[in-house]
Amino acid sequence: MSTRTEASSRVAELVARMTLEEKLAQLVALWEGRGGSGEGGDVAPMQDAMQADEAGFEAFAAHGLGQLTRPFGTGPVEPVDGARAVAAKQRWLVEHTRLGIPALVHEECLTGLAAWKATTFPAPLSWGASFDPALVEEVGAAIGASMRSLGVHQGLAPVLDVVRDARWGRVEECISEDPYVVGTIGTAYVRGVQSAGVVATLKHFVGYSASRAGRNLAPVHAGPREVTDVLLPPFEMAVLDGGVDSVMNSYAEIDGLPVAADAALLTGVLRDRWGFGGTVVADYFSVAFLHTLHQVAGDLGAAAAQALAAGIDVELPSGNAFLEPLAQQVRSGAVPEALVDRAVERVLRQKARLGLLDRQAQDYAEVGPVDLDPPAHRALAARLAEESVVLLAGDGTPPLAAPARVAVVGPNADDTAALFGCYSFLNHVLSLHDGVEPGLEIASVLDALRAELPGAEITHVRGADVDTDDTSGFAEAVAAARNADLCVAVVGDRAGLFGRGTSGEGCDADSLDLPGVQRGLVEALLETGTPVVLVLLTGRPYAVGWALERCAAVVQAFFPGQEGAAAVAGVLSGRINPSGRLPVSMPRSVGAQPYSYLHPRLGGASSVSNLDTAPVRPFGFGLSYTTFTHSDLRVAASRVPTDGAIVASCRVTNTGDRAGAEVVQLYATDPVASVTRPVVQLLGYARVHLEPGQSADVELDVPTHRLAFTDRRMVRVVEPGAVRLFVGRSCADPVLDTEVELTGPVHEVSTADRRVVGVRITPN
Repeated sequence: MSTRTEASSRVAELVARMTLEEKLAQLVALWEGRGGSGEGGDVAPMQDAMQADEAGFEAFAAHGLGQLTRPFGTGPVEPVDGARAVAAKQRWLVEHTRLGIPALVHEECLTGLAAWKATTFPAPLSWGASFDPALVEEVGAAIGASMRSLGVHQGLAPVLDVVRDARWGRVEECISEDPYVVGTIGTAYVRGVQSAGVVATLKHFVGYSASRAGRNLAPVHAGPREVTDVLLPPFEMAVLDGGVDSVMNSYAEIDGLPVAADAALLTGVLRDRWGFGGTVVADYFSVAFLHTLHQVAGDLGAAAAQALAAGIDVELPSGNAFLEPLAQQVRSGAVPEALVDRAVERVLRQKARLGLLDRQAQDYAEVGPVDLDPPAHRALAARLAEESVVLLAGDGTPPLAAPARVAVVGPNADDTAALFGCYSFLNHVLSLHDGVEPGLEIASVLDALRAELPGAEITHVRGADVDTDDTSGFAEAVAAARNADLCVAVVGDRAGLFGRGTSGEGCDADSLDLPGVQRGLVEALLETGTPVVLVLLTGRPYAVGWALERCAAVVQAFFPGQEGAAAVAGVLSGRINPSGRLPVSMPRSVGAQPYSYLHPRLGGASSVSNLDTAPVRPFGFGLSYTTFTHSDLRVAASRVPTDGAIVASCRVTNTGDRAGAEVVQLYATDPVASVTRPVVQLLGYARVHLEPGQSADVELDVPTHRLAFTDRRMVRVVEPGAVRLFVGRSCADPVLDTEVELTGPVHEVSTADRRVVGVRITPN
């Protein structure tokens, strides 16, 4: 008998022994120790309105317990103390419940484990800017190891929502506006986390980022073709290529149907089409939201019935709907108990895979010292931060020579919180606990510049706040700039939740100007005549076209984490050669939103409209302190079957005088198709490090599936016909081009089709 068969048999035997109360207990979680002000939902949406007062742990878990919700990520808990408290609860479950099944413990892990004193990595938009899946996989493995060391089994990441509108507050949590970049980097993160024996969770399946007007938790009116061709592919990759073991539903309602009640998505697509075998967990309170927000259920029992039938297995973060309300539905005959059994079996199979069904009380007896911020993790955070900084503009001022006097100005210059995203522990939790230190060594950009430029006389003036209209500090900032050889202006966002920041969950924007009076501050600094280097520490791309031509340089860092200040300072000094590329377009104006580089021809500039949607910096853009040339684009065959692969290669050479990394980007244009297609589409990419004068041959083995789309029959296909290929420095800057012909019949895509581009780099 195989191990899998043994586990299935054991699970079936357990389910047969369970009472209804014991089954439902496995489908819910307990959230203890919720801290905070009670305003704006604390650390979850509408938490204050939705979370009922719960009994103590022992009373709540009398019949068992499916999950423990965020025992480390709700308040500042000393890691070893938290681990011992969790172990004590697990011992109690093993010893004092009839079936002795431990709980699965979940935490947030979007920018690192969201726990006090844990390494905080760059936000996911920086992952996208690095174009380095291998490094992101290493980061995921490190985060998974930290979770495992505490007894945490499940991490609620990665976010695979494709960016559709820069106004959306959760852009910082996303990887890119390109589905393939989201899919490859997100899948790498999944592999990394799960290599540590921890379950990763895909968020938010599906459509959340396509909300109307970029508002959080708002209706989505994406058509089925957009859902299938743009929003679903990253999830498909992480399921089929990454083997992810958990998926979280989206809060969205798509064309009037809430995802939490959509069996066509949660069961039809996810399980029947893709063969997903893990658990579907509810985004916090989303089961209850079917009753309270979407109003498609008359009460919590009806909401539970709809969610369970659609395919949600576990209600998080508590048991508002899946306990007594669902029990009443089952006892009345309104919900077949077989649906409960289906979810329980999935939960127990996952617990079996994690080894939880074999745990004994003595397994939780010893909890040793825990280090959540070891040097190796900080080194990974530094590498990812360094690779993700994007140089948007430069007149040669950086790399800096040896400036004698530097004025460092701006609200984010000496604020370490400005380096962190919304789901970092510092901004997500500690912002609600005055006086508690982060427990990490964190340098601000000001600190890092002082270390990077020891010979310079550095003065600092804040000048303005992030988001107020107070201009009283302008005069001092202008005076400091006038008396300096160089001014470094550090501006941008403050991450927070539900209106407590300018970026993050529930912090949507109705303008893409820099928040508050920061633009006015920068313009006042520019009027001094002193060269101004603009540093953007943000969670979204802002409309800063006005600064690109006037500033000596513009540097973009998307919440680069606890080692991010050194990365930014290193780019300014020249110690680090910038190699980040824009994972999202840099918008021209808020009026161009929603925008994606993957627009059809009608989505571009036109003589019949006075609005120009073209971004000021396109997807894939990024400057370097060295120069790269591309040559000899060739394809292995000019005619390729529709179910085959395009093998394209080119040579890239570092023609400058310093080492650097180039991101080779291969794009395609489909000039004629049965439905409208994007003007240009990324097919594949490769990050290549080259020493001065060094060349490398880069080969991309592109499955034709990368050109698939949903045709007029609503079938996903690859059509025959000519396809133009080009290698570009961005989606808007082709350097080399060629053409291939796809031949044969229309190919209907299946899950057997390869989704990932093979990459071969041969230095020479």
